[in-house]
Amino acid sequence: MKEEKVNPTAINLPGKRDASFNSGDHLLLIVEDDSPMLIALRDILSAAGYRVMTASNGEEALKALEQEKPALILSDIMMPIMDGIELLKTVRRKPYGTTLPFIFLTARGTSEDRSAGKMLGVDDYITKPVSSQELLAAVKSRLLRSGELAMIAQLLAVKDSLRVLANAIEHKRGHVERVNAYAQLIASELGWDSERCNTLELSAILHDIGQIRLPDAIVLKPGPLSDEEWIMMRKHPEIGAHMIAEIPYLSPAVPIVRHHHERWDGAGYPGSLEAEEIPLEARILAIADTFDAMTSDRIYRQARSPEIAYEEILSQKARQFDPELVEAFIRCWDRGDTAEILSINFGDDQF
Repeated sequence: MKEEKVNPTAINLPGKRDASFNSGDHLLLIVEDDSPMLIALRDILSAAGYRVMTASNGEEALKALEQEKPALILSDIMMPIMDGIELLKTVRRKPYGTTLPFIFLTARGTSEDRSAGKMLGVDDYITKPVSSQELLAAVKSRLLRSGELAMIAQLLAVKDSLRVLANAIEHKRGHVERVNAYAQLIASELGWDSERCNTLELSAILHDIGQIRLPDAIVLKPGPLSDEEWIMMRKHPEIGAHMIAEIPYLSPAVPIVRHHHERWDGAGYPGSLEAEEIPLEARILAIADTFDAMTSDRIYRQARSPEIAYEEILSQKARQFDPELVEAFIRCWDRGDTAEILSINFGDDQF
């Protein structure tokens, strides 16, 4: 059977530059009291496709900011009326200005200026005279970094929303947080980097999202499911994978969501994949999800003790679970890491 590969770096995070960068999407504010220099900077950046507005001192710049918010400010330091240091200080006090990229362009660049700029959070210094190449490289680099930081903030907000939604769908308080916590322990044992762990976290949050399409009479049934109901329940991984397939930042989780109920021996669902045909992240989630299911109260039964759940995981080594991952889980157990997670209250008051 064909293995469904996971691209662990498909999510656009720091360290991954956006190949679709479009300078025309960005408005820049140039603040420079030397008119020939201002025109030269404007022409270079406009020729590169940027939209540009200009000001001859800090006071003019603040008035321009009242009309439109740029993606980046490029400012001289020595200017009349209001210099660059005072402009930076004022901008950083504004709600929109705390993360706005700000570059100083200066002929003097004294240690006092650099120290003041760093204390106020300037992003970069460019010393005059500056080449077109150096200017464009500095501006693009700061815009890309700003976009990455904004995307991280959005992703964190998305994760928080998805956690609440996923727990509500499953009617299990803290379930996705615990599954993710156990999964991250195993990933740490494997030495995974932050990007791959991020994909694993999204998958843990979303693994049972397909249950939103199932009747509550099945999901919340207090007794055993009938054969017909089991057929419907077993569809939720494919339903969930289909639900998130067209969302770019969630697409890396698709094969993991689809295959988290596969078994090492090939007796799982929906694809009857076996051993390494199953995505590694899905194999990790299988252990984490099963352990949490056994140690949590369910509608149809009370929680088992962690010790009984642990022994059950061990008994399914090379049957339901990847034997190497079971060994990693054992190491986490022996260090007391799983016990620490069990002791944490993962937001039981949110419902």
